[in-house]
Amino acid sequence: MSSAAVNGLAGAGGGIIAQIITYPLQTVNTRQQTERSAKKRKAGSGATDTSTLFQMLQLIQNEGWGGLYSGLKPSLFGTAASQGIYYYFYQILKNKVEDIAVARGKKGLGDGTVGMLSWLGIAAVAGSINVLLTSPIWVLVTRMQTHTQAERKILESKRDLLLKEISRANSLEVTILKDRLVRLESEKPHPYGTFQAIREVYRESGVRGFWKGLVPTLIMVCNPSIQFMIYETLAKRLQSKHSGKQLPKRNLTAMEVFLLGAIAKLGATVVTYPLLVVKSRLQAKQEIGRNVMSRYTGTIDAIIKMVRYEGFHGFYKGMGTKIVQSVFAASVLFMVKEELVRLAVLLVAWSRTMLLTTSKKR
Repeated sequence: MSSAAVNGLAGAGGGIIAQIITYPLQTVNTRQQTERSAKKRKAGSGATDTSTLFQMLQLIQNEGWGGLYSGLKPSLFGTAASQGIYYYFYQILKNKVEDIAVARGKKGLGDGTVGMLSWLGIAAVAGSINVLLTSPIWVLVTRMQTHTQAERKILESKRDLLLKEISRANSLEVTILKDRLVRLESEKPHPYGTFQAIREVYRESGVRGFWKGLVPTLIMVCNPSIQFMIYETLAKRLQSKHSGKQLPKRNLTAMEVFLLGAIAKLGATVVTYPLLVVKSRLQAKQEIGRNVMSRYTGTIDAIIKMVRYEGFHGFYKGMGTKIVQSVFAASVLFMVKEELVRLAVLLVAWSRTMLLTTSKKR
């Protein structure tokens, strides 16, 4: 197998493990990102607890443990596809750029190593290919993670309208409206699976609906680009520090990879988080109601309405949760991926040894 295929499969495996471990945090974070709130609260209104732990416990209480894993199946498929595609193309591009750098070094044009901007470009191209191919999967995942939240908003909107009608109705109409209110309050969010999500997205926007939020998602390619630029730069410096002029360079330990992955992801997340919030808002189910702040027609419309109705703090909702989830997931992914690549190399070496031994015996 080529190094690109090995890295692609290892990336898919690492991504699946990281996703399973951190998925509950991702579900809570997506709901935090898509929650609308006004700039200022009314005087005397009680502040709600927005801590990650509180929201997680509230989610379990309302929806059970399954609520933490809404959309897990398509998410695992999406993670495997995304990481596999990303690492496959990243490794192909990396091999070519490293070959070019070595060739230039032999001609006296540089030191034979890849520069920071080259790492940034490689990651950006690999990320763009990944986004274009896997965007529909993540639209479905976001829908499934936020479905119950959106359904509850719709029920609340209907309840408010009924209460207003009751306050204005005559005695005969009040009885009928109260019966409707009782039935409405007994309603619960409908079961929501992958096929329901597909039908809903297609019904709302057609085929293009599966690429909602594509513009901020493509811009978000700079997240893994920044992440890999930081990671590769730090990894190269750490290897040089450990090995000096000794060749071949010593491999990094699993813990070193874990820590470098954490640092790289932390830097990338802080820089690009506002784009992630806009993307989640566009991909989530739009609440049905008269409130104009809850519906977006596109990326620019979402940004303008968020600034107007929520202020700039709206772009950083749930960032603490995201940092914990993404940094830990990235660290696990990098560590598992590197260990799987190392295992694949050992297996190839062992199989070659076995083949040579068998051929000599014959």
